[in-house]
Amino acid sequence: METILTIEKLNKRFGPVHAVKNVSLEINKGNVYGILGPNGSGKSTTLGIVLNVVNKTSGEYRWFGGAMETHEALKKVGAIIERPNFYPYMTAQENLELVCKIKGTPYSKVTEKLELVGLIDRKDSKFRTFSLGMKQRLAIASALLNDPEILILDEPTNGLDPQGIRQIRDIIKHIASQGTTILLASHLLDEVEKVCSHVLVLRKGQILYSGKVDGMIANEGFFELQADNLEELKAALIAHSAIEKMVLEEGKLVVYLKHAFEAKDLNKYLFEKGIYLTHLVKRKHSLEEQFLELTSKN
Repeated sequence: METILTIEKLNKRFGPVHAVKNVSLEINKGNVYGILGPNGSGKSTTLGIVLNVVNKTSGEYRWFGGAMETHEALKKVGAIIERPNFYPYMTAQENLELVCKIKGTPYSKVTEKLELVGLIDRKDSKFRTFSLGMKQRLAIASALLNDPEILILDEPTNGLDPQGIRQIRDIIKHIASQGTTILLASHLLDEVEKVCSHVLVLRKGQILYSGKVDGMIANEGFFELQADNLEELKAALIAHSAIEKMVLEEGKLVVYLKHAFEAKDLNKYLFEKGIYLTHLVKRKHSLEEQFLELTSKN
């Protein structure tokens, strides 16, 4: 698989503040990567370093396997790391044509990208008339004019209303489906869970987790159980090798597992012991629960 970006032991200090601490990450073509963490976790600083707008203190990063210099490699990168900045008195089309002129991109790309972000019907509207969500979509169109191999977004839905958030997420998914690699920074767990295939969790500049989103939330899960006699139920469960622990919560017995155990097998096991369940639900930990568990350990 082609490697787009390699980050190795990256560090950044701002005086006494160690903003990025030994961060390593490999971004492969065709995936959607999320850098997840609260404000001040080092997300934007990490993106700034690889985009050559923030100087690193130590460590290395290489674009496209180090086959080209950073300034050349960045011609194949689209990025939005600040608020969209266009001329308010110019139309959407005029603003994008100006970007084409600067980047040396054919004007024919403007219509294509306006259609992609759902703004073709507003191509002749002045930028100052756009909502915040529309401005963000125009910024994405601008970043895509040169058909980049990777699109980098810093908090792409920040400040948007629910409709605007959904529009941006749908656009990101559509761009990814066309084969563009995406790297986005976000403090929103829901955003990463719904959009990203891979996640790097940062807190105070340090990596807490790096890998697939599915890998982070992949666990054996837990059961919520109820029966007429909870004491008999507990006694039967204690004897089973798959059960790690049990907690009574709001009249339900929450049962955590050591290894995979299907609901039908549990139901059969209890039935054979003369226990009839009145409630049986199997759940998995959400990304939020996993994130909170990670951060509470550090």
